[in-house]
Amino acid sequence: MALDPDPAAAPALTAPRGFVLSAALSNWSLWTALLTPGILTLAIRVPQIAGDDYEGVYSLVLTTGVLVGMFGNPLWGRLSDRTRSRFGRRRPWIALGALAGVAGTAVIALTPHVWTLVLGWLLAQAGFNAALAATMATVPELVPAKDQGRVSGAFGAAITGGFLTGSLIAAITQDTTVMFLLPCALVLVCTGAFVLTLHDPPVDAPRKPFSLKEFVGTFGFDPRRHRQFGWVWLTKFCFTAGLAAPSSYMVFYLAARLGLSAAEAAAVVGLVFTANFSVQTAVALTTGWVSDRIGRRRPFVVAAGLLAATGLVVMAFADGLPQILAGQAFITLAGGLFGAMDGVLVFQTLPDRDAPAKDLGVANLANGAPLAILPPLAAALVAAGDSDYTLLFLICSGFALAAVAAVSRVKSVR
Repeated sequence: MALDPDPAAAPALTAPRGFVLSAALSNWSLWTALLTPGILTLAIRVPQIAGDDYEGVYSLVLTTGVLVGMFGNPLWGRLSDRTRSRFGRRRPWIALGALAGVAGTAVIALTPHVWTLVLGWLLAQAGFNAALAATMATVPELVPAKDQGRVSGAFGAAITGGFLTGSLIAAITQDTTVMFLLPCALVLVCTGAFVLTLHDPPVDAPRKPFSLKEFVGTFGFDPRRHRQFGWVWLTKFCFTAGLAAPSSYMVFYLAARLGLSAAEAAAVVGLVFTANFSVQTAVALTTGWVSDRIGRRRPFVVAAGLLAATGLVVMAFADGLPQILAGQAFITLAGGLFGAMDGVLVFQTLPDRDAPAKDLGVANLANGAPLAILPPLAAALVAAGDSDYTLLFLICSGFALAAVAAVSRVKSVR
């Protein structure tokens, strides 16, 4: 028997004035600092340090970084749920996580060695994910369910805005040090302001002993008791897997299809992503507002999956820039629609509303797992002869369609 929570049964809340804007700006800065390396700047920085063996090193950096972020997110969330301090339980993790992420990014920008680059990226992933995990937990604690579509849309726009900002930075400068450190300056300003203004009162409730069983439970949930959360998790996994290739491998894909160098392809990607993510940000904001007005969430996710699958097939067989841009247009709309609904689906199916950060971290595993699987899969396909990434994009299209099937099983959210 499923024991999923009823959103209507949650206590009435009133979000503090200015919370949505402040939280969205903080998220935007954190995602800018986290995504800019993952999408663009690491693809430039790794060849500078590793030389001709850059593909293997790049795969190692991406995979290990994603694993730290993926498994660290629920752990940081669990620890923030358990935090008892006069500064609250979310604020310390947001502040210290942001500072750790900035320190790790600075190491990447300045190091001349592969091993320190890897360590810097691991620290950046751990720090920024800790800040994001604690920030996400403030939403179900402070925002009523009827307004969560608007917040989810703002947070989705913060992610696409992070892509956009990173793309703009790559388009206006070739200095990799600036590409890494400028997003860090945004984090210090925006996340610092959010920490200072966040309503995060201390929690007096006693903590349960942190046993081995509780530690292991940090990274999972019982899908038999919380089926709706399980279907949302699977939806997120499949959709993220569908869009993983056109984000992480866009530089190498363009280089293969258009005969460009990595630096030239990165410049083109910067311009393309600037246009695409401008549209995606607007779509996410609009979709979140519309979904609150009509009280519907799932139809937007279905549309997102179908659009993504179409765009990925177009890109799989594209033989020139016009076809690539057409495929990107479908993917852009899909990303905006899903980005707006991603958060609200999770917020409204959380297994434990009194300790949301842990389960939000578990939900984040659905975002990180495909990014951990993709690099070795892509490397294997390239080694097998898929040097232009056709088969990889077709596989991703299948994942997008699987997301449509999974969200159709989410019955507790309209």
